[in-house]
Amino acid sequence: MSTSPDVAQHPHTEPGRSVPRRTPVKAALASFLGSTLEYYDFFIYGTAAALVFPQLFFPAGNPAISTIAAFATFGVAYVARPLGGLVMGHFGDKLGRKNVLLFTLMLMGMASLGIGLLPTYEQIGVWATVLLVIARLAQGFSAGAESAGASSLTLEHSPEDRRGFFTSFVMTGYASGMVLSTLVFIPVTALPQEQLMSWGWRIPFLLSVFVLALAFWVRTRLEETPAFEEQVVEDEPRKLPSREVLRYQRSDVLRVFLMSIFSVMQTIFTVFGLSYAVQHGGIERTSILTVNAVAIGLSMVAMPLCGRLSDKIGRRPLMLAAMIGSTVSLYLYFLALGTGNLWLVFGASFLFMTVFYSGFNGIWPSFFAELFATPVRYSGMAMGNQLGLLVAGFGPMIGGLLLTEGAFGWVPVAVFGTVCALLAAIAALSARETAHTNIAELGEPYLRAVGSER
Repeated sequence: MSTSPDVAQHPHTEPGRSVPRRTPVKAALASFLGSTLEYYDFFIYGTAAALVFPQLFFPAGNPAISTIAAFATFGVAYVARPLGGLVMGHFGDKLGRKNVLLFTLMLMGMASLGIGLLPTYEQIGVWATVLLVIARLAQGFSAGAESAGASSLTLEHSPEDRRGFFTSFVMTGYASGMVLSTLVFIPVTALPQEQLMSWGWRIPFLLSVFVLALAFWVRTRLEETPAFEEQVVEDEPRKLPSREVLRYQRSDVLRVFLMSIFSVMQTIFTVFGLSYAVQHGGIERTSILTVNAVAIGLSMVAMPLCGRLSDKIGRRPLMLAAMIGSTVSLYLYFLALGTGNLWLVFGASFLFMTVFYSGFNGIWPSFFAELFATPVRYSGMAMGNQLGLLVAGFGPMIGGLLLTEGAFGWVPVAVFGTVCALLAAIAALSARETAHTNIAELGEPYLRAVGSER
């Protein structure tokens, strides 16, 4: 009997039942586009929170308080992310990765479109702030399920010896989203102030509908993963995957949580750093946006290279090197901002984002997912990752509170990032190396415990 090109008979399947064949390129493309939408929305919101939302959605009077409040709305999405990861991770482990990811994609796109249509504080008062927070919570709920689901889906579609490479495209979409958002925001921020504040800021949010349409179209044409289909045939999904993963792999959930805290470096760089560069470094908005976009755009090349290298030498060595290098270069970045010299700022940005942070971004999607067994992979990764990102989400607000007067007022902010990096490095050191373990044997604590119960 012949099979379609996208499915193949598996030795463990029931007679007449087939499971999808691995399609790593298609899975990587679907995850890339989904992450592009997520991080496009992430960056346009962060940019707007740093540059225009303080004046648009909060009462006038105290610019510093308005800026901190705008950063708080940026961070509030991260409160919803663990809930989104928990709820959608549950359904992703019970019903499959594909359909859950279609839902999260639509939710993210509709929330972003809604922000672009919101009335301002001047028009409807405090209700503008309330509606902004609701839309941001919807974005957070969606994003909480996106990265873990996309990582699980791509990992389970990838060849055994190239899981790091293909799964790195989950976060390559991050760089794509940043570049795309900047290309849209640069001409918008160049508008006269009156036009920027009246209608120009809405354009980046409204344009997200095009990314949404393309990503949705690609995902509808993707098969469910072979690993998940095999698990459904061999063993009915657990009633509560989140309870199972906490019962058998809570130490791995904790490791992912601590390693995810390292992402505070990203929000300090992209959101707090943007605000600091404009308000304290005297750098033009379009100039710093361009510098950030180039540095992050170049990481689209660096991340797959790091993912492929991790397939050969392991995840942990590169992860630790990335954490150390990013920490050192963060200090160089703020020193460069203090000079106002764009070439120095670009050099420090290149070191931080393109060279070192790419080592973390290109590896964590595979490393975190590989710590868990297939039946609880989505739930376990989502819980740990999104709880850790809660700290990262409030990184810009914490930075605003820690910032002091003077040329070196940024030092407490950098120290905060250093403490987060230290916790992440300790967790990485304690984790199992997973690069060369067969996918069926990943999540050994869970497999050992469940196997002993049978």
